[in-house]
Amino acid sequence: MGWQNSSLAIGGMEGGPECNPVEEQRARWERKRGRTAKELVETEQKYLEQLELVATYFVAILKAKGTLQPAVREAIFGPLESIRCASQTLLLHLERGHLGPGLEGFCQQLALYGHYAENVEQARRTLQDLVRKNKSFCRFKKLQESRHEFQGLRLEDLLPLPLQRLHQLRMPMLISGAVESISEVSQWVQNTTRHHENSLQMVRVQKLLKGQKTKVLTPGRWYIREGWIMVVPPKGEEVKRKMFFLFSDILVVTKPCHPLHPLNSHKFACQAVYPLDQCVVGKVFGHTESQGGLLSLSFPHKTLLLMSSHLEDLNNWHQSLTATNNCAGLHEHNSIPHPHT
Repeated sequence: MGWQNSSLAIGGMEGGPECNPVEEQRARWERKRGRTAKELVETEQKYLEQLELVATYFVAILKAKGTLQPAVREAIFGPLESIRCASQTLLLHLERGHLGPGLEGFCQQLALYGHYAENVEQARRTLQDLVRKNKSFCRFKKLQESRHEFQGLRLEDLLPLPLQRLHQLRMPMLISGAVESISEVSQWVQNTTRHHENSLQMVRVQKLLKGQKTKVLTPGRWYIREGWIMVVPPKGEEVKRKMFFLFSDILVVTKPCHPLHPLNSHKFACQAVYPLDQCVVGKVFGHTESQGGLLSLSFPHKTLLLMSSHLEDLNNWHQSLTATNNCAGLHEHNSIPHPHT
C-alpha cells in the first residue's frame, strides 16, 4: 500500500517523526493476511483439482454406469460431493478477496468433514474388498488412475485429502475468528482418526501373530507400543531377546518364528499374555546415563525381569507401562515418577 510505504520512508529520514507502533502492527497484520489469502487460494485450487478427479473419473462415471450399488458408492465416497461443493464456494470467496466471509461460510459446512472422518475406515475396507473381489471394478480403477491427470496418484491416495485439507485450514480459520467451530470439528476428526489408526495397528499386529489362538482384536483395546527387550531368566539361564506388544489392557510376549519357515518366517509366536490390571511395575536400576537397566513386572504368579542396554529405550518402556497402569487406576512400586505419555 502506498501510504504505508510513504510512512515508512518518512520515519526512516533523519529527524523525521517516529513510526506509529499501532500502524506498524496493523501493517504487519495486513501483510500476513495478504500472504495467508494468497497461499489459501493456491492450495485450495490444487485441493479442488484433486477432488474433481475423484468426482469426475470415479463418482460420476460409476453413478452413470451403475457399476456399483448406491450403498457401496456411499460407503466409499461418503459426503465427498458435498465437500467438493463447499470447497468450490470457499474458493470463489477467496479468489474475490473475501477471506473472512469465505471462511465463516465454510465453517457452517464443517460437520461434513466430521461425517467424512467417521466413514474413513468403512471406505478403506469397502474399497479393499472391491479391489480384491470385483475384477471389473479393479480394471476400471486401474484405467482411471493411469490417466495423466492423476500423476501417479491412486484412489487410496486421494480419498484422505479432505481430512488433510481440514488440518491445513485450521490456522487460517483461527485467524478469522472461527475458533469454536474449528476446535470442535478438529477434535471430532482427531478422535475419529485416532480410532482409525488404532484399528489399523491392531489388525497389523494380529497378522504378525502366528495362528489364531491369540486374539488382540477386542473392542475398546488400544495399541500402545512394541519392541525388542531382553528377558532375564530367574535361574541364571541365558538372557533371551523377545518381542513385546503393549496394549491398553494386556502385554503380549512373543518370539520370532523360524526364518526359514515357508509361511511364518516374518511372524511371531505368542508365548504369554499378561493382564495389566494385575501388574506392578518397578525400575530395579538404570537411573544414570552411563548404563542400561532393569525393569521388573510383577504378576500374581510370575515376575518378569526385563533388561536393556539403552537407557532411553528402558525409560520409554517404563513410562509407557506406568502410564498404562495409571490409566487403569493401578499402583506402581519402587520407581521414579514420569510424566504420562
